[in-house]
Amino acid sequence: MIPRYTLPEMAAVWSEENRLRKWLDIEILAVEARARLGEVPEEALQEIRSRASFDPERVRQIEETVHHDVVAFLTNVAENVGENSRYIHYGMTSSDVLDTGLALQMREAMDLIIEEAVSLAATLRSKALEFRDVVMVGRTHGVHAEPMVLGQKLALWTFEMARDVERLRRAREVISYGKISGAVGTYAHLDPRVEEYVCGKLGLRPAEVSTQVLQRDRHAEYLSAIAITGASLEKFALEIRGLQRTEVREAEEPFREGQKGSSAMPHKRNPVLCERICGLARILRANAVAALENVALWHERDISHSSVERVVIPDSTTLLHYMLVRFHEILRGLQVYPQNMLRNLGLTRGLVFSEAVLLALVDKGLTREEAYAIVQRNAMECWGSERDFRTLLLEDPEVTARLRREEIEACFDVRSHLRRLERVFERLERLEI
Repeated sequence: MIPRYTLPEMAAVWSEENRLRKWLDIEILAVEARARLGEVPEEALQEIRSRASFDPERVRQIEETVHHDVVAFLTNVAENVGENSRYIHYGMTSSDVLDTGLALQMREAMDLIIEEAVSLAATLRSKALEFRDVVMVGRTHGVHAEPMVLGQKLALWTFEMARDVERLRRAREVISYGKISGAVGTYAHLDPRVEEYVCGKLGLRPAEVSTQVLQRDRHAEYLSAIAITGASLEKFALEIRGLQRTEVREAEEPFREGQKGSSAMPHKRNPVLCERICGLARILRANAVAALENVALWHERDISHSSVERVVIPDSTTLLHYMLVRFHEILRGLQVYPQNMLRNLGLTRGLVFSEAVLLALVDKGLTREEAYAIVQRNAMECWGSERDFRTLLLEDPEVTARLRREEIEACFDVRSHLRRLERVFERLERLEI
């Protein structure tokens, strides 16, 4: 049974309450910093600490008149603080609050994402080790290639997810910056030590230099890391979809008790969860493109990025978290059919061992071109007839003149193809996530 996805923590990150709470924290810390510099009386600071508050509904009402979210917020706070509110937002610009607060929200969202990504990578590794001996055919261009094991495919996914975790962690770092530097970033009315104090208290780094805003290459990198992780999940889900096709049926996403696959056809077991993940990855890519287009702003700032970010940042973080949770559920309940894998491995009647025969003939002194021509001639006959590839080779005098029967038979030993794969699983066991 797959539990229904819930996102209370992620929803809380992007709630209006959390956004305004971040703003208030920033404003109070800025007053604290100025009090330490002797610019704000201690009694005023204490009154601000005790009385500063906001009501999201009241902020909304004010915004309907002033059409400015930060002004509406400050007006509501001033209503609660009174005369000493003159010390609040002193020398600051709206983006000092907006961008620093957004950085905090983005960091919180990324913490949730990283936690789930690390958990998924651990499960992928466990599954890879569980299926390290399950033999299947490898496919290139959608066509049977050579034998491999299911664990190798899952190991590949594990290492990719580990790289995604690294990218997500870097994105967390690149967004963990704040700025309290005024209208065009010159600290004209505010000591730079205020910025250092506020950012230090919030666990952020002060931007080395800013305009009116933090530079949007940071946000673009953040959303790009999210989009790349989504692309990985799409890749994994697409592979399961391919393996779930009726004529393949080597693996299958969970099918819950009582689930219906089609309104018309009762027999259907469709890979709907994997298809959903593939679809949502497209949204993440589109949002990353929007973030890249936000990098270029007029002069020290315009507002063209703001409306975009109010959509793409909450949406992308929420979607990726959802996709990670969903794919984790798919992986835990993944249905694997080793007997079908062995059946499919034999579908081409031994053609998947053609390279082994080629190399055996080369080892006997033939040029690669000569050996290739011999093996390909037999392979094409196997493709066009119902005859077994091994039998064709045993009947070919150009082959038997160079290879004994037991040498031909040895070319069809699956174990020889997989004998060096242990190195991959040794690396997997050492992987730090």
